[in-house]
Amino acid sequence: MTSDIGILRRLRMELAYFSGYFRLKQHETGGAGVILRFERVRPRDSRPFQPNQWREVTPQFLDRAIHALKRWNFDLVTMDEACRRAVTLPKANRFASLTFDGGCKDVVTDAYPVLSKHRVPFIVYLPTAFPDGIGEAWWLALEAMIAREERIVLVIDRKERRFATGSAQDKHATFEFLANWLRTLPPQDLSFAIHDLCTRYSVDMAALSREDSMNWDDLARLAADPLVTIGSATVNYAALSNLKAADAQREMTMGKAVAETALRRAVTHFAYPFGDRQSWRREHVVMGQEAGFASAVSTIPGVVQPKGFTNLHALPRIAWDGRQRSLRMMRVMLSGIMFPAVRPTRDNWV
Repeated sequence: MTSDIGILRRLRMELAYFSGYFRLKQHETGGAGVILRFERVRPRDSRPFQPNQWREVTPQFLDRAIHALKRWNFDLVTMDEACRRAVTLPKANRFASLTFDGGCKDVVTDAYPVLSKHRVPFIVYLPTAFPDGIGEAWWLALEAMIAREERIVLVIDRKERRFATGSAQDKHATFEFLANWLRTLPPQDLSFAIHDLCTRYSVDMAALSREDSMNWDDLARLAADPLVTIGSATVNYAALSNLKAADAQREMTMGKAVAETALRRAVTHFAYPFGDRQSWRREHVVMGQEAGFASAVSTIPGVVQPKGFTNLHALPRIAWDGRQRSLRMMRVMLSGIMFPAVRPTRDNWV
C-alpha cells in the first residue's frame, strides 16, 4: 500500500510538472518561500543494505540543486532573512533557505566545498553531545548490527522478540520496526535498549557516532565563515515528546548554552529533533520562545507564508529524500501544490 501511494504521488507530480500546472498555481500555493532540509551529503555507497540512505544526497546532487534554485529565481538567504520575509509583504522572488540537521561530519567534508563554491548561506542545527564525543547515533548502530546478523533477539514489553534478518527484505522490515519502536522510548530506556543490543551484537556505537559527527574544530571552521549560521538541536537529539516538560526545557536551553560557549557567538535558531508531528508538541513551541530562539524549524512539509501567517517557532521544511534524484520533482514540491492549504491565521503552529 505504501509503495502504491508513493507511485501515485510521483505520477501526480510528473503530471503537474509536464502540464505546467505547478506554474499556474505557484502564486497561490508558493508562499514567501521555502526552507530546505538536508542531513547527510556524501558520495553514493554500494552497500546493499542502507536503510538510512533517505537521509543522504550526493555532493553532485547538491551542486545541481543549487544551480537549479538560482535558475528558478529563488533568493538563497540566511535563516535570519527567511524569518524577516516570513513577517513582511512578499517580495518579487521567493526565497530558499538551506538547512542541515544533525551535525554530520560530511557537512564539512563534502557539503561545505559545494556551498562555499556557490557562496550560498546555510545553517547547521547542532546537537551538542555529538561534537563533545558522547552523542549516541543509535540509528547507525541499529543499521550496523542488522546488516551483518542473520537474526536479532531482544525484549520488548517484557516479551522476547525474534527477528529474522537473513534477507534484504527482512533486514529492512526489522530496521523499520525497531527504529520506530526506539523512537517512542524515553531517552534512558532508549539508551539502555540500544546499549544492550550493541553489547550482545558487538557494535561500537561510540566509535560510529564519533566518526559520523563533526567535532568542535570542524564547527569552528564553519562558524568562521560569515555565510554559515550555527543553530541548536538540543544536547542529545532526543524527541522532545518523549521527555518530561522540565527535561525538554533543559535539553533546549543547555544545547543553546553549550553551543554559545563553545563557539563564542549567539545561537538564535532551533530545530526540533526529528521534527515530525510525533516528536514535539505545542508546549515545546512556547519553550523555544522562552529559551530566546528567534525561530524553530520542524520536518513538517510545507511552504513559509508571508505577513506573519506562519509561526516562526513552528516553521515547515521541505526535506529531500536522498533516494530521489529528480530536479523535476523538487521543482513541483517547491511550488507548494503538494501540501495541504493552511488558512492564514497568526495562531498557526503546524
